[in-house]
Amino acid sequence: MAHQFTIAAESRRDAGKGASRRLRREGKIPGIMYGGGEAPVGIAFDANALHRSLAEEAFLSSILNVTLDGKTVQAIVRDYQPHPARRAVLHLDLQRVVATEELRMMVPLHFINEALSKGVKLGGGSVSRLMTEVEISCLPKDLPEYIEVDIEPMELNDMLHLRDLKLPEGVRIPGFEPHTDSDLPVVHLHVLHVVVDEPAAEAAAATEAAAAPAAGAEKAADKAKTDKK
Repeated sequence: MAHQFTIAAESRRDAGKGASRRLRREGKIPGIMYGGGEAPVGIAFDANALHRSLAEEAFLSSILNVTLDGKTVQAIVRDYQPHPARRAVLHLDLQRVVATEELRMMVPLHFINEALSKGVKLGGGSVSRLMTEVEISCLPKDLPEYIEVDIEPMELNDMLHLRDLKLPEGVRIPGFEPHTDSDLPVVHLHVLHVVVDEPAAEAAAATEAAAAPAAGAEKAADKAKTDKK
């Protein structure tokens, strides 16, 4: 079942860096809501509530119920500005949702059944995730929280591409055509190879070779002392 997120917002009239700093000092996060054939409006969120919601992966790929000025508006997260030094958000952009208009969004990929794959279980292979999210286009009612990628059928040296993703009904990847440059690799199952640093290996061998005569000489000296006794 899809997550249902409800988040409260309040209108704000002040704009600019100074106003945004004042809001953050008050424990709020400034933002903006636009789209849907209406004028953009400045809004603000409670920082603690917003950060709790952002801690859930699905928040960024879900349709949100935003309560604003006594009304509930459906919107999606279009962009956000993270804090450069800590896990916090400085600004949040929301886009209103229109039921009859397609959305273009990035949704996460969830890789499942890795341990059940023959390539992993029997072949000792390692899974390389070449993509962690994918852009999709669909109507709001068809928006998935994520797309599953099943690793179980994969064997050693198998690679899955965008054409192999099982997209929900009504969902497509914009600009994608199978077996073209747009058909990007998603995941690769391969054997891990240990890379030997040749210069380092040669240096170690040289050190060992240089130490061998010294060790031999030391052993001979010890034997001579024993014979004298």
